[in-house]
Amino acid sequence: MFDYFYHQILRRTVIAFGSLFNEISIKHTNNNGATIDVIKVPLAYGPTQKFLARLEQSPDLNKPVQITLPRMSFEFTGLTYDPARKSTTTQTFTTGLASGGTEVKKVYLPVPYNMQFELSIMSKLNDDALQIIEQILPYFQPAYTLTVELVDDINEKRDVPVILENITMQDDYEGNFSTRRVLIYTLRFTVKTYLFGPISSATKDIIKKTTISYISGDQTSSPKREVVYASEPRAIKNYTGIVLTNLSKDVGIEDTLITVNDASSISTNTYLDLEGEEVYVKLKSGNVLTVDRGRDNTTVTSHLAGSPIKSITTSDNLLIEEGDDFGFSGSTF
Repeated sequence: MFDYFYHQILRRTVIAFGSLFNEISIKHTNNNGATIDVIKVPLAYGPTQKFLARLEQSPDLNKPVQITLPRMSFEFTGLTYDPARKSTTTQTFTTGLASGGTEVKKVYLPVPYNMQFELSIMSKLNDDALQIIEQILPYFQPAYTLTVELVDDINEKRDVPVILENITMQDDYEGNFSTRRVLIYTLRFTVKTYLFGPISSATKDIIKKTTISYISGDQTSSPKREVVYASEPRAIKNYTGIVLTNLSKDVGIEDTLITVNDASSISTNTYLDLEGEEVYVKLKSGNVLTVDRGRDNTTVTSHLAGSPIKSITTSDNLLIEEGDDFGFSGSTF
């Protein structure tokens, strides 16, 4: 049922989230306001309890330091489906390779999921914690958008909102003067990411070209005449979304002349997609086209002025999907 695939989307999102907070520093000043030192706040992945346990292992202030404050830690705490961003489950989209090759890839639309994170700020001095908090909060109103490259194979980059949900503060200052004091600010975030399924070739199950050879004569090793007929699937609708122009006048079912706003990008002996109806351009005079209607058994319908006219080119041939109707272009040589 399931094919193996791994895009590292959750891992990439965790790394992108952590990168938001890895350049935070605090300053200490003397009574004259002069800066004594600048400390870059270390950031690590892991639960807050891990770092608190290290503090409690050596509560005596006379012993060597085993952990320094302030510091920050973050943790991926949960994953939930987001129905508000749901899209059609069977809809797919196609894209070229990230390397710039000509092969086309097909993938179903991604599934929206929310990732929950906790960022903990641990400090001995309240002023240190407030410096860190004040460098973070102005960027979240309440969301900050990250651009994350989710899937390398299709060069898929998405804007991922990071939403600040709430902030809590805990002051663990109990015991005698030899006990370490720890101020903990906990910021909870929701990251709205997307998960992609397996990626396949958009044309994996479509025969792109069929060649039949005919020979004549008694000796097959030295035929007198050879004929080769080649046939390739040809798209009968637009896949790329390219709109060439629009109708300038209404078109009825019986009309074979259609007037467009600008026919400069339309050539004769080409196919066009007119709202799902395939038409063949026989002649062109200015912005008036003489066409054959309903080619390849597409339905002839009336169209209103302003309707888009889309191209059907070899680029669309490459995007034919399994199950779609298509025509054939034949040649003999």
